Amino acid sequence: MVAWCQESNGSIPPSQLLQNFLNSSRCPEIQGFLYLKETGRKSWKKLCMFLRRSGLYYSTKGTSKEPRHLQLLSDLEESNVYSVTTGRKMHNAPTDFQFCIKPSKVRSDVKELRMLCAEDEQSRTCWMTAFRLLKYGILLYQNYKIPQQRKAPLAPFSAPVRSVSENSLVAMDFSGRTGRVIDNPVEAQSAALEEGHSWRKRSQRMNVLGSPSPLHPSSLSSVIHRTQLWFHGRIMREESHKMIMQQGQVDGLFLIRDSQSNPKAFVLTLCHHQKIKHFQILPFEEDGQIFFSLDDGATKFSDLIHLVEFYQLNRGVLPCKLKHPCTVVAL
Repeated sequence: MVAWCQESNGSIPPSQLLQNFLNSSRCPEIQGFLYLKETGRKSWKKLCMFLRRSGLYYSTKGTSKEPRHLQLLSDLEESNVYSVTTGRKMHNAPTDFQFCIKPSKVRSDVKELRMLCAEDEQSRTCWMTAFRLLKYGILLYQNYKIPQQRKAPLAPFSAPVRSVSENSLVAMDFSGRTGRVIDNPVEAQSAALEEGHSWRKRSQRMNVLGSPSPLHPSSLSSVIHRTQLWFHGRIMREESHKMIMQQGQVDGLFLIRDSQSNPKAFVLTLCHHQKIKHFQILPFEEDGQIFFSLDDGATKFSDLIHLVEFYQLNRGVLPCKLKHPCTVVAL
């Protein structure tokens, strides 16, 4: 299935494609055509599907991958996938190779099921396996690792060659010639604290270069975010809604703007489950320096760039991670 989704046109052998995938640090996007049963009808529609870490999407315009053309069909975290055995008879499926995606919270409501159909058994198996690997990949690996450690407690830890899931981020040490995975949790926590202190020292040096007062507008940490594509300054709430709508209601699409109610604060506008939500970013003063926080000061950042980078890797108090910056589109 990895070979299907790589745009190599057969020029790269499947074995080489698989090796490239295993050596990379990201998960490939699974794509292909599936039949989707229209809600409330017995008719089916053939659509181009894209399976990503954030969920299963379909394109409203052929095979286009542009965010404005992608519609979320199902969220991986809140759904499970099942094979269907009586699809042709009960749902008038175009083939015998049907499967469905069922929200975890729903028990018996058939209307909430997303019915899908593949061309053959191999295609159905690949889609269902990819869905489960993206959702449970790191858990499967950890379940495999525990008995292996019991068999050989003194053997060196063997880390996975690639990140199976977004939740499988590991601590790394790059102080030597080659990087290594930090296995000891105490050492990993110490490294995280040290990295946090270095960020704070770096931001303090930038403040000294810009202005001795962190509240002064010339301070570098208070203006550096204005160079980012996701920052849109003094736009109205309605305009931020319009921009998100224009670029497609994809999970993780976001922008940051100045707050209308608080001149010292900012607002994060985020799309999740085709709904647009707003979160206020408030300033906090500590030891004479200004920090920004989304969770009332529980997690503080010296500037908005650090804040965005953190929530791109960690969901925290947000409904989903920040994935796609909403930029100004020239029409």
